[in-house]
Amino acid sequence: MAFTELENRIVAAVESIGPSIASIESLRVARRRGSGPFALPGQASAVVWDRSGYLLTNQHVVEGATALRVHLADGRELPGEVVGGDAVTDVALVKVDAIDVPAARPGDSDGLRVGQIVLAVGHALGLPGGPTVSTGVVSALGRPLLGSDFIFEGLVQTDAAINPGNSGGPLLDLSGAVIGINTAMIPFAQGVGFAIPIHAVHRIAEELRRNGHVVRPWVGVSVAELSPELARSHGLVPNSGLLVAEVVPRSPAHRAGLRAGDVLTKIGPFEVRRVRELIETLSKFPVGADVSATLVRRGQPLTVSVPLEERTEVAPPGG
Repeated sequence: MAFTELENRIVAAVESIGPSIASIESLRVARRRGSGPFALPGQASAVVWDRSGYLLTNQHVVEGATALRVHLADGRELPGEVVGGDAVTDVALVKVDAIDVPAARPGDSDGLRVGQIVLAVGHALGLPGGPTVSTGVVSALGRPLLGSDFIFEGLVQTDAAINPGNSGGPLLDLSGAVIGINTAMIPFAQGVGFAIPIHAVHRIAEELRRNGHVVRPWVGVSVAELSPELARSHGLVPNSGLLVAEVVPRSPAHRAGLRAGDVLTKIGPFEVRRVRELIETLSKFPVGADVSATLVRRGQPLTVSVPLEERTEVAPPGG
């Protein structure tokens, strides 16, 4: 691709997303010991999800905010209402009282390739004069966020500059389609940023609009992957399943008879070797379903039936 052609595609992509970019001003009330409350303002980005005034941003942007003010690209300044948020994926849905707001076009995050050129757009550092654009490539796929919980696996890593204020803004492909929502950067690293893939964001946003929260099946176990070291210390075969480290009292797993020390190998017909596989597998079943759990206890195979309940909070690594 000639340089001029690439330049033209970048410019066209930025121009196409421009009307769908918004900034969000948040206000939190904080307290210091020995003094009264004080205001803690914040600023981040958002992208219009549909024309009826729904916007996507990050949960950490709106969490704990007492007031939100949304600035649309056409100059309108409107109060924002949090429809729902999901701390597990860091996705939130915000509503403003507006219609015919130009919505962004979703792309294909499942088809992303490492090395593909991407654009990060957002109100970085709250600088005046409109959104900031940075270019980079897809550095890696399926990344966990360093230093965070296991639940943030599956992120798109990019070297496009993502700075404070970019949170909630879109990551674009060269056609101007949104392939991710920017969520985080590593403060002391260079060229390491992350975005939530749009296929996951779309599913989460639909649930947030419908329920105000995300319904996730839960069985009530904490598990650990059987690395060679862990397997050797327990006399087990590496990567043969997930070691049950803890069973939550009165949970579905507890009622089904699971015990600490069991090795979980399958949920239904699906093998589980990694924590992420367990979480993804559980999401295939509806809350209320009875699923079979295949496990090994003291070297002997065993299958039990586990009734799935709704997860009500972020639990330790497991399901």
